[in-house]
Amino acid sequence: MSEGKHVVCPHCGGINRVPEDKLAAGGKCGKCSKPLFVAKPLELTQANFDRHITRSDIPVLVDFWAPWCGPCKMMAPVFAQAAQQLEPRMRLAKVNTEAEQNLAVQFGIRSIPSLVVFRQGREIARMAGAMDLQNLLAWARKSL
Repeated sequence: MSEGKHVVCPHCGGINRVPEDKLAAGGKCGKCSKPLFVAKPLELTQANFDRHITRSDIPVLVDFWAPWCGPCKMMAPVFAQAAQQLEPRMRLAKVNTEAEQNLAVQFGIRSIPSLVVFRQGREIARMAGAMDLQNLLAWARKSL
């Protein structure tokens, strides 16, 4: 019997234990009853970043971006499509580096877009620059 994976609710931040064999079914939060997976990137801020990165047992792929960045704008729909294909095995999230400058400094973001994969609070992969869907999916799946 599977022990389960901790999954942070994208709505209320509640931490849920989901049996590994039930991850594909998604599930609902035990705190707010909303879906644990929404097939779209989650917006992270200084207030919720640590909780989602350190308390989740599934890897979190973070897109560090800025509203003025042309390649970031071009990659946004690709990143959203990737969320539909990678959840529930990986959570996708976005950090607006203009609004969350402290996070950009903390993680040494020097160019955008920058993609960083975290697993249980640790950075395990990083890539700078925009990617098409096929390359993004291939790169992300290497981290699973």
